[in-house]
Amino acid sequence: MAGSSLPPLRLAVLQPSISVVIEELGRLDAIAACTRYCLESVPALREREVKVIADSWSSTTDEILSAKPNLVLASVPYRLESLAAILKSGCPVITLAPHCLGDIYLDIRLLGSILHANDEAETLVAKMLQRIEDVQRIAPGAPTRPTVYCEEWGNPLIHSQGWVAELVSAAGANFLGSPGAVTRPEAIAEADPDVLVFAWCGAGDRVPLARVIEMRHWEQLRAVRERRVYCVPDHLLNTPASNLLQGLEALAACIHPEIFDPVAGVRTL
Repeated sequence: MAGSSLPPLRLAVLQPSISVVIEELGRLDAIAACTRYCLESVPALREREVKVIADSWSSTTDEILSAKPNLVLASVPYRLESLAAILKSGCPVITLAPHCLGDIYLDIRLLGSILHANDEAETLVAKMLQRIEDVQRIAPGAPTRPTVYCEEWGNPLIHSQGWVAELVSAAGANFLGSPGAVTRPEAIAEADPDVLVFAWCGAGDRVPLARVIEMRHWEQLRAVRERRVYCVPDHLLNTPASNLLQGLEALAACIHPEIFDPVAGVRTL
């Protein structure tokens, strides 16, 4: 009897971070459907016949299954109700929920395994580790480390995620607060950080810095007086993939502009 082979992968990708990694692994041909945010993060997908669907928070089961995938890949934030319905439909689902850089490296290796690109995944992880090590070596150590407040969302105020805290540390600074936790304007004002970094999820580079400072009565904060208030494009810090290396470069330039070159797209007051 002739041997049978598995059908080619047809992936429904519900988060841009996954598409970014798949491109790095050289396996874009496996994507059958993705979100419009994936198209923005990976322009090469526009040249392919992929079905555009909603993301893992708002997509419906029928919409996803209309692309006839044989594997759905989702990542936080996702709506449990949607994923539960997809699972009941019989289509396999893998959900990623990274909290730190170590989790992101594991997710890259997992995707490499799924896509038969283990060597490419190891090369990508090694590249990320090496660049972070390079920045750590250049960045000043204590006692010259400033304190940085990084904000992922503005209503309520939410500290950036754990991997951002690790990047801030690698860039030669101390991360203010608990990653992913809700905070208050008064708590940040009392801490009086040296640098303010805003990267609101889904906002791109459109955080209204002057308005935010005025509404929160932060005019007298050290960071504001010294004009060390920055908007870093959302995808550089909130997409848990290899483009975090660009986020690291952006943070390093905000924290130590005397050492690191500015990064395109970063705005300040």
